[in-house]
Amino acid sequence: MNAKALFGAGLGLKRELMPQLQARDPITPPSAIDFFEIAPENWIGIGGARARQLAWFAERYPIVAHGLSLSLGGPDPLNEVFLQRVKGFLEQYRIPLYTEHLSYCSANGYLYDLLPIPFTEEAVKHVAARIRRTQDILERRIAVENSSYYVAAPIAEMDELTFIRAVLEEADCNLHLDVNNIYVNSVNFSFDPQEFLRSLPGERIAYIHTAGHLREAEDLVIDTHGAPVIDPVWDLLEETYRLFGVAPTLLERDTNMPPLAELEQEINHIALLQQRHSVTPQKKGAA
Repeated sequence: MNAKALFGAGLGLKRELMPQLQARDPITPPSAIDFFEIAPENWIGIGGARARQLAWFAERYPIVAHGLSLSLGGPDPLNEVFLQRVKGFLEQYRIPLYTEHLSYCSANGYLYDLLPIPFTEEAVKHVAARIRRTQDILERRIAVENSSYYVAAPIAEMDELTFIRAVLEEADCNLHLDVNNIYVNSVNFSFDPQEFLRSLPGERIAYIHTAGHLREAEDLVIDTHGAPVIDPVWDLLEETYRLFGVAPTLLERDTNMPPLAELEQEINHIALLQQRHSVTPQKKGAA
């Protein structure tokens, strides 16, 4: 695929930020931001000014597609018509990476929430088969993201870590690692986040998210993407780089959106950690 190489630190391409970004030097992009991420569901089929805006960014930056509605763990049939549209969208905008959540959001219709999959052998085979079919349709390997959750599934034959490893192996797909989700789950379910991280298959990490969250109580954290990243999550990100090497990393911010300059301070911190742990300098170029 003739796509821009994916590397460095990125930001979600929120529509309220697009005018600020486009108002900058049209030739030299902001140095802090190497790529952007979008949800394809929000852009497939758009036309007019919005389509021209997206094309403007796709010409200048690598774009990552992070899906919201595929419902890889759900009981409803996989939406193959939608996947064909995703395939065309990825090709149209030369998007090098498509990721989805290791969760489900449909059962006889969409539920508008990301729910945890039961950690069972049956679920491993169910999800892995759907990932393999997705990869066949898209004709590319995808990455699946470890999810945050707040209530344990009623049936569990294994822990979350074993489940993730089993799905990745059975599906032969990549891992979209969310370090904030590790931290959130570690508080909510009382485990050591560093130990969890060390046990992941680092060779499968293709992409990373980091984000802020809301501390509701001593033993309850909500994954809001609405606050600055805290030190323990930064520590997890740096440990990820130390253990497994540097991978493209996105700052997620979806609510309580601060000025762009504040977001760039956090993106610069990602870049600093990447530089600290890079064996060789990262270079821009074709994939």
